[in-house]
Amino acid sequence: MLVDDQELVRAGLDMMLAGVDGVEVVGQAADGLTAVRLAAECRPDVVLMDIRMPVMDGLEATRVLHSRPSPPAVVVLTTFDADDHVLRAVAAGADGFLLKDTPPGDIVGAIRTVAAGDAMLSPSATRSLVSRLRSTSATDRTTSAADRLTVLTERELEVAVCVGRGLSNSEIASELYLSIPTVKSHVSRLLTKLDATNRVQVAMVVHDAGLV
Repeated sequence: MLVDDQELVRAGLDMMLAGVDGVEVVGQAADGLTAVRLAAECRPDVVLMDIRMPVMDGLEATRVLHSRPSPPAVVVLTTFDADDHVLRAVAAGADGFLLKDTPPGDIVGAIRTVAAGDAMLSPSATRSLVSRLRSTSATDRTTSAADRLTVLTERELEVAVCVGRGLSNSEIASELYLSIPTVKSHVSRLLTKLDATNRVQVAMVVHDAGLV
């Protein structure tokens, strides 16, 4: 589903995705509130979400979508590469963050990545997260993150570290000699135990704890 208040942007994305094998645009919305309503009807697997929109912005729409059962993966697609936007998008539950000038092939790759249950951040977004995290108190952050990880089993911790390293489910399965369904089950439990809405938030906890 495409969500952007600029019709030209939606049309461009629609045209770009029209010829992509295995990808179908099932709906379009010009604001976050319409997107939330439409998502309940067309049940998209992935939403490309703008941030600045009328009625309801993309971050609030992402929060609402992720508060529902079986939410779609959300890739925030914006012209704004600011630390605050990246952090707020991650906190809202976004599974990916890309700039609108990202090459079409990379946008398609991001769609496939989040649809498979993995996270996708642009290099600039990753730098923004690292920069912001380094500016906070390292001691407090490490202690808090370590405390959160104590609820995990040994195997769950191993999977969490792999998530923190940016590995996909298939890569984790290969490294830990597990089946992909088993990895998905572990990741699902990680999200619940760490009160996280996506893999990016799990990775941040692992990074804060100093495990990667």
